Amino acid sequence: MDTHTPTHTETGPGAAAGPGGPDLRHHGDAEVRDDGSALVDLAVNVRADTPPAWLREHIAASLGSLAAYPDGRAARAAVAARHGLPVERVLLTAGAAEAFVLLARALKVRRPVVVHPQFTEPEAALRDAGHTVDRVLLREADGFRLDPECVPEDADLVVIGNPTNPTSVLHPAAVITGLARPGRTLVVDEAFLDAVPGEREALAGRTDVPGLVVLRSLTKTWGLAGLRIGYVLAAPETVADLERAQPLWPVSTPALAAAEACVAPRALAEAAHAAHRTAADRAHLVAGLAGFTDAGLRVVAPADGPFVLLRLPHAAAVRNRLRGLGYAVRRGDTFPGLGEEWLRLAVRDRATTDGFLEALGRAVTGPA
Repeated sequence: MDTHTPTHTETGPGAAAGPGGPDLRHHGDAEVRDDGSALVDLAVNVRADTPPAWLREHIAASLGSLAAYPDGRAARAAVAARHGLPVERVLLTAGAAEAFVLLARALKVRRPVVVHPQFTEPEAALRDAGHTVDRVLLREADGFRLDPECVPEDADLVVIGNPTNPTSVLHPAAVITGLARPGRTLVVDEAFLDAVPGEREALAGRTDVPGLVVLRSLTKTWGLAGLRIGYVLAAPETVADLERAQPLWPVSTPALAAAEACVAPRALAEAAHAAHRTAADRAHLVAGLAGFTDAGLRVVAPADGPFVLLRLPHAAAVRNRLRGLGYAVRRGDTFPGLGEEWLRLAVRDRATTDGFLEALGRAVTGPA
């Protein structure tokens, strides 16, 4: 990425994924499949100590109801109550990833724009649905922070993550809402917002922002990636459009049970505690990474998500050496706007981090 040019927009075929472009379908789980299954996982952004026993037991108890078709009314009402919204503003989905597919298929848009670097599935879903997607590339020199003026005025769909994966940047809510326009759908991916202490800068629950669509995931904080559960918060007419694009019974009975449990007061208190613990563990990781400044390592700061993004010379070789030392990290070159010198690290407990930092020291001093 050229950090000496202003934030810019890529338009048309040249911005599309293809030969020589980033692989939009590569995700962190690819790092720990097959021969990576025995590695210490710093590649996937799912909290390591989840799901907790009480949640596993609650989900298991729902298995006695599998003969009946799923009934999402109670879970939908619970999610609505958690955000102080009417149920007409809530749509349950098979993970946030399904929501991106529904948005791409159901909304009639002329000029969709995705703000990068960020989770690549929104753009992939839009392209699969036949849309030409423009990219706004944020700059390392600006700390990957959003300038609303860089989004084309005629964009009628804008997608941004907050905090953004992989940069871990938490954009101010006021800056994001500055993107709202009459006739524009503003999609904010808050999949990691419940990992931010106090859920600072959250837009979930807001009804005063025109065209706002907020996506939430319950797979990250609660370790439910294999269960697939998330939800959309939007105006009733948008929810209705998306619901019509869903297949019948899109969310399974166990996933509905998990959704209801994960928005209950007990779970919210546990998630809040986990967010503070993650913040402390992240500070420990960032402090340890500071010891590699002489090796050219730079961390994108401040980081507010349960992961950090770093730039390191020969990062691809270091990543491969880390695998040989037992650690999987996420490559960064599959994110538009980044290159081979970028790596993303999930925040783990201090003991895991200390072991990783020792391995990183060995990997960095290896042959270039």
